[in-house]
Amino acid sequence: MIRSVPFFIGLRYLRAKRRNQFISFVSGFSLLGMLLGVTALIVVLSVMNGFDRELKQRLLSVIPHGFIDTQQPLNNWQALAKQVEQHAKVVASAPYIEGFGLLSYETGVQGVQLEGILPQEQAKISIIDEHMIAGSMERLQAGEYGIVLGSLLVRYLRMNIGDQITLTLPQLSITPAGIFPRTKRFTLVGVFEVGAQVDQNLAIIHLQDAQKLYRYGSSVQGLQLKVDDIYQAANIIREVENKLLVHEPQQDFATKDWSQTQGSLFAAIKMEKTVVGTLLMIIVAVAAFNIISSLVLMVADKRGDIAVLRTMGLTGREVMGIFVVQGTAVGLAGIVLGAIVGSLLALQIAPIVSGFEQILGLQVFDPNVYFITELPSHWRLSDVLLICGLALCLSVLASLYPAWRAAQIQPAEALRYE
Repeated sequence: MIRSVPFFIGLRYLRAKRRNQFISFVSGFSLLGMLLGVTALIVVLSVMNGFDRELKQRLLSVIPHGFIDTQQPLNNWQALAKQVEQHAKVVASAPYIEGFGLLSYETGVQGVQLEGILPQEQAKISIIDEHMIAGSMERLQAGEYGIVLGSLLVRYLRMNIGDQITLTLPQLSITPAGIFPRTKRFTLVGVFEVGAQVDQNLAIIHLQDAQKLYRYGSSVQGLQLKVDDIYQAANIIREVENKLLVHEPQQDFATKDWSQTQGSLFAAIKMEKTVVGTLLMIIVAVAAFNIISSLVLMVADKRGDIAVLRTMGLTGREVMGIFVVQGTAVGLAGIVLGAIVGSLLALQIAPIVSGFEQILGLQVFDPNVYFITELPSHWRLSDVLLICGLALCLSVLASLYPAWRAAQIQPAEALRYE
């Protein structure tokens, strides 16, 4: 029973009316600071999780999950595709030729990533045809030199369906008149809008046109793959490569997955999330410092009570427990309230922002500028538990020094001045 005394006294000090109202104010400010810090962390991390998920869903529904290339041009890609698709986790594959070029039109010039594909095969690994806002992928016909561009690129160049655009390749042609860069005129036959970076830098042409441009003959560069689990793409692609090497040890395969082609983007988002989370933890740290201040003042105010308790048989460790309980209780109250408020805001942030936009007549995300038109949010229990755990640890640590100071008070010395 004696072990529960610090717990009950600590909670009683928390509920009792204090003679010094300033102590109550500092303690309340500590609780409010903890509430705001936890709320801000949960909301901000949920929004950043939302951006991360939104980009992954948009990008990975369009771009391939993996690539298999060979050192030499691939002649019989159909046979390789059959081998690859025997893997249980490979959904589909499609041939491709990839390169870079410079698109120039009357109003501007833009560097692009050029992809030569077969529209019928590409539909198995990408849903880009579902994001067409003008024209269609079917209008990519061999020998007609049609091109499909992203909406941001088309808007930047101020083009319309049927306009012709010049593609300049990083290769040289030697003619009697001299050495010139290789160029080719293409006709815009389609516009897609995914809502990601590919809208600005991806250009798609027919595979046979790419074979002529890059002098592949009837060969291709390699295969693009779609797997059933994007988060296991690296392992699946590695397994596929190992099986191919067993069947064709003389062939030199080079593989990569989406985390290598798009990894820098998602790594930047992850780093930004870490930095922002660390900065917002400062709010929680300030609340913890306020807990220290309020407990130091409380210890000074309760010196007589502490002396009486010591004379009644409480040990120094039990006196420490009283103030650790009090400080932890203040922090825990703020953490619980912050977790509830933060979770509610994180789950409803999109309609809340939309409501403010309608009331104020503003638009947070201009669709002409941003890929995402509304504030996304993805609440994760793991993030909430991590935030609450760190905040609780800070609250306990903040209580230790004032509690230790209380344990050092000598009863005789304290009662002399009472």
